[in-house]
Amino acid sequence: MEKRPLSFYVLSAIFALFLLFLYGPTLTIGILSFQGPQGGLTFPMRGVSLHWFDQLFQQQAVGDIWGSFRRSLVLGLMVMVTTVVVSIMAGLAFRKRFAGAGVLFQLVIASLVIPSILVSLGVGLMFSQGGLGVHWSTSGFGSQLTWTLPFGLLIMFAVFNRFDPAFEEAARDQGASAWQTLRHVVLPIIAPSLIGVALFGFTLSYDEFARTLLTAGSYNTLPLEIYGMTTNVTTPVIFALGTLTTMFSFVIVALFLGLLKLLQARQTRAGSDAGKGV
Repeated sequence: MEKRPLSFYVLSAIFALFLLFLYGPTLTIGILSFQGPQGGLTFPMRGVSLHWFDQLFQQQAVGDIWGSFRRSLVLGLMVMVTTVVVSIMAGLAFRKRFAGAGVLFQLVIASLVIPSILVSLGVGLMFSQGGLGVHWSTSGFGSQLTWTLPFGLLIMFAVFNRFDPAFEEAARDQGASAWQTLRHVVLPIIAPSLIGVALFGFTLSYDEFARTLLTAGSYNTLPLEIYGMTTNVTTPVIFALGTLTTMFSFVIVALFLGLLKLLQARQTRAGSDAGKGV
């Protein structure tokens, strides 16, 4: 067996420490959430049970866990759909140079480098001073789009930079209109990338805290509710909530990846059938 250099073991140890630093807190919370009824917020554990998960579904003395979860879910879906639609439109528009394209691009990307709390403050002030009312579905929705749209736009730029316009030309040669070309040619080809944009949009919105802090109004989203619970909840029920929300995030990611695999399989099968037809 070939002897591996010392650098291999050093890099492996660094990577292992990185994984421990990244996932250690989440694993710790998951373990502590399975404590018995007498359990506390720290080790050692006092028994093993599902007691604190059961408590999540009981009437809570503080907070609005399930209401905040529903708000985060609806807001995440709103942000996801808007991010996908606007990213497609922007990606198509930026395929051709137009006046002000560079300035517009810089303005969109600038929101990534502006501190999130300043974006939240600015959007909140704009809505309140304009008499529009600060609410999670309006000002919160707008502030989160400043975070998700740049990522969607960058993904679409990368996609359309590699997109072969010969597919569109072939469709037009067959008499397809611009809408038919978009619907039956462009969108099916870029569908896997759109799933990635949708996943970015939903997950970035679902766990966003800073840009929602001053724009959610009187009703908290789930990250804000969890933050509020850390100041007045002293039982492992908050760990149980963290475990469930983490599991929910993994389920969402798995669903998107499953959809991606399904689309790729359909595209492969369609290509194979077309080849046999030729």
